[in-house]
Order: sequence, then C-alpha cells, then structure tokens
Amino acid sequence: MTDTKLQKWAETRYAYLWDAFKNNSFSFEAALKLLSDKEGDSKDKALVLFSELRKVGLVVSEFDSSDSRKRVYTLKSKADVIKEMKEQAYPQKETLNRGELEGILKKAADLIRTSVDYKFILIMLFLKRISDRWQHEYEKEYKKALEDGLSEKDARAEAKNPAYHSFDLPEEYTWDNIRKDVAQLPEKFSSALKTLAERNPDLKDILDNTDFTQFTSNRENAEILRQLVELFSEKNLHGVSPDILGDAYEWILRYFAPSKAKEGEIYTPREVIKLLVKMLDPKPGESVYDPAAGSAGMLILSYEHVKKNHPGKETRLFLYGQERNTKTLALGKMNMFIHDIRDCRLEGGDTLLYPKLKEGEGIKKFDSVIANPPWNQDGFGEEVLKKAEYWESRFSLGFPPQQSADWAWIQHMLASANEEKGRIGVIIDNGCLFRGGKEGAIRRKAIKWLECVILLPEKLFYNTGAPGAVLIFRKKKIQRREEKILIINASLEFEKHPDVRKLNRLGEANIIKITNAYREFSEEEGFSRIISREELQKNDFSLNVTLYVSPQEEQEEIDIEKEWAELKELEGQLGETEGKIAKHLREIK
Repeated sequence: MTDTKLQKWAETRYAYLWDAFKNNSFSFEAALKLLSDKEGDSKDKALVLFSELRKVGLVVSEFDSSDSRKRVYTLKSKADVIKEMKEQAYPQKETLNRGELEGILKKAADLIRTSVDYKFILIMLFLKRISDRWQHEYEKEYKKALEDGLSEKDARAEAKNPAYHSFDLPEEYTWDNIRKDVAQLPEKFSSALKTLAERNPDLKDILDNTDFTQFTSNRENAEILRQLVELFSEKNLHGVSPDILGDAYEWILRYFAPSKAKEGEIYTPREVIKLLVKMLDPKPGESVYDPAAGSAGMLILSYEHVKKNHPGKETRLFLYGQERNTKTLALGKMNMFIHDIRDCRLEGGDTLLYPKLKEGEGIKKFDSVIANPPWNQDGFGEEVLKKAEYWESRFSLGFPPQQSADWAWIQHMLASANEEKGRIGVIIDNGCLFRGGKEGAIRRKAIKWLECVILLPEKLFYNTGAPGAVLIFRKKKIQRREEKILIINASLEFEKHPDVRKLNRLGEANIIKITNAYREFSEEEGFSRIISREELQKNDFSLNVTLYVSPQEEQEEIDIEKEWAELKELEGQLGETEGKIAKHLREIK
C-alpha cells in the first residue's frame, strides 16, 4: 500500500537518490544533475519530488555548515518511511493546529497579494481538503477489503467505490496526481473541478465559475500556481477539524476584506455578527434565515452558537439563505462545506424581487431572520417593487424612496418571520433611523414590532467609517415590553482593531455588556434607556439614538488638597518672578 503515500514516479527517483547518496548529505544541484541524467527531469520536477519526499519524511534538510546560504539534504531509510506510511493509513490525530494552517494561508496570501483573486486560495484549500479526505477514506476501505479476503486488485477497485467517500472523486484527480505534471497544472485543476461538479451536484455552484487555465494565462501566474500547489502540499488536511479549517477560511475572507471593500464587496466583522446572534439566541429545532447571505457568516455563527450552548444539538438547527451575487453564493456554499455543515439551503437570486424560499402561496416563515443587507441600495422604489413576487404581503407598510432600499429589506425580513417566535436582527445604515418622508412613514408603522435599537461604534466596517445601527424586532413582544423600545448608545463600546490600524472592533466585554442590557431590558445612564411610544411620537418617530441617550463624558476625579498645594506653589513661583522683573526694571532706570 506504499504507492498510496508515495507515487511510483517518486519511488523510482527516490531509488536513484538512495543508490547514489544513501545516508550521506548532498546538495540540490547534485540531485538535480542525477535526476536529469536518469529521467530528464527539470528543476520544477525535482522541486515537486523533494516536496513529496519531505511530506512523507524521506528527506530532511539543514543549512550547509560551510555556506549558510545553501541547504544540504539527507535521505532517510525507506524501511522506516514505509512503516510510517502504514501507520498513516489509520485515522490520525489532528497534527495541524490553527496557527500552522493560518501560517500556510498567510504565505499563500502573500504570494497572490497583487496578482490573483483570493478566491483561488479558497478553491485550492477546498480541493486539498476533499482530496486528502478521499485518500484517507480510500486507504481505510482498501485495508478493510484486504482483511475481507479480496485480492489487491479487487481491493483497490472496491476502495474507489463512491459509496465509501464523502465526495465522488476519480483517483486521477486526487491532489497528488494533479501535481505530478507541473506543466499541466492549470488544465489538471480545471478538469478536476469540472469533474467534481459533474459528479457531485451539490458542488456545482461552488466550482463552476473557477477557471485555472484563464488564471494562468501569463507566466507569472503560472509560477504562482506552482508555488501555491507546493505550499498546500506540505500538510495533510484530512485530520484537521472543521472548526480549525472553518476558522482558516474565515481568516482568508478577513485578511482580504480591506482591499475587497474598495471594490464594493461587503464583509461583516465577525464580532458584529456574534452580537446579533447572541441577541436573537437561536435554539435547536428552530430555523434561521439570512436574505442577504453573502459568504454565510451569519448562518455559520448561528450554528456555532447552538453548538456551544446546546452541545450535540446543532444539527437540529435549520439554516436558509439567499444571495444575489453568484460568486459570493459560491463562497457561502463552500464555507458551509468547509465547516462540515450539510443541512443548509442557500439559494441564488435577487431577494427583494424574487424570493426563492417559499411555502404554500407565499414566502417561507422562520424563527430568526438575520442580515446585513446592502446599505442605501438604490433602484428599488415603488415602480420596481410592485413587479416583485408577493409584493403586497412583503411591502405592506409602504414603499421606500428610490435612493434607499433599507426599509424594503427590513419589511421583507419582518414578513419572513413567523408570528409566534419570529425575531429579526438587522445591521443597517444609521440614517434609516431618522430620515423622514417615505421612510418615516414606514418606520412609524414598524414601531409596534421594534424591541431594541443599538448605535454601533464608528469604524467597525471595512467599507465605511459610518457607525451603523442594529435593529431588533420581535413579532410577538412579551407584555412588559409592549409599547416600549430599548435604546442603547454603544458608540463608545469598542477596542482598537489589532490588525487594521484605522479600524475599531467590538471586544468580548463590549458584546457582553450590550447583550446583557438587551436581555434584562435595563437602563444605565449614558448607555441605555427605555422609551415609550408616546415619547417616540413626540419626536416624530425618530429613532436617532443620540436624541434619547448620550454617552457620559468621564469626569476626572480632583484631589482638592493636591490641587491647592500646587496652586500655592505656583503663586510662590509667580511672586519670585515678579520680584526679579521689578529688580531688573529698577536697574534699567
């Protein structure tokens, strides 16, 4: 079974190296000359070989003691490595931690920073994970088939049966087989993705829009692809937990968020999502819907919230979403697979015009509706929205102005929440809290479901320095909260962002403080206040947070005795100075 960990082409070349060098140190140049003479190998081919040998522990390297700029290599015995490879055929303990994986991704990000769409890193991470898992499943079934008495040939055929695998992947498109032919990497990757999509319908939306041949149309990108392949080949990903792999995926999205924000992509900071999820508090057996799903961050954090608070019951949370941008939809679906979340329905399409999640004669209803929709999206006035499906029931409170669809999104979310347990949490532009006209008229009608308004700190988001606001609605408010709204001014609840100098972020203590105030529906001077419908009406239904709650400026404590002593000392110094000036004036006269 050694060929499953060291391909035949690599074994042949290893034999040449072992015959020539055995346990003696040698340079890369010496190995390249040998391989070139024996097999006509290029430098790239030799680099792939050394990466493969390092992966299974057949070669180690160190700096040359006589020239620290160079490395020397030493082979390890094949017998020892075969033993290691047999051990690797069994389930392994997780050896790749979060820091190590993020380190690999950081190197990958540095490679493509100015040249390539970061989504190629995500696709490669995804494919490597699928391939490594397939290889592990293959080895497990191969061993079992041999134990059941099958011949080696029949055992190999049996182990490739798609029934034993998480994904249907032909052996020729496993990672190790793809990378063998360096000159054909783009074509091999493209063929692998196409075949995966054809054989696994759930992956079609994820893989359809990725073309490695177009991406490597210039020599620089072709070299970047080769380096990325070797970088991802360093570690096996089959034993890495979905939590760590998912965090790595999120790390890539976060790492590229500042640059992508300039191109119009929206990335919601995970701390803001965490606040929203904690306030809505989804539970096992409930459904969560994000009508502007993006890369599915809100749905995933809802899943993780249930996993943390109700261990073992997270699979009983039903996740739904819709996303207009096809490439972003692919990222969201891939994110779900990376987190090993399979029970999720993500649809493509324009939510405001063509909602895809339906039930009976209308839209489907959910327990929690959560979103960060595009702020101030234009082009969705009355004329357009009257062409939308189910517009009468979804936009019954009125039509927003042409220049901002904020209240169209909020109305759709309200209409999507069930009447008994429906909770709605939306991150929205601060301006929709107090703008008049059509928005003011809609706001006046939506007040009866509004439970809490939170003014967020400024500079939390990558694409705008504006503070933003969180609105929490509940379709069936508890009696003591009826006709009341909790206003929270959280504009000072932040810490400096550790990675992006110009940004702030919500710290854990800030999230806890805001969440506790909401759950307890409590007041705190300068931070939170409960207002009545009557007070709101007096202010023309404006939800401008600073109209009701302004942060208290910190009052510096004054030590009167100390201040008095310092004042007397200054008076003494002033007297001395005046005396000196008077003396100088007399001398001048």
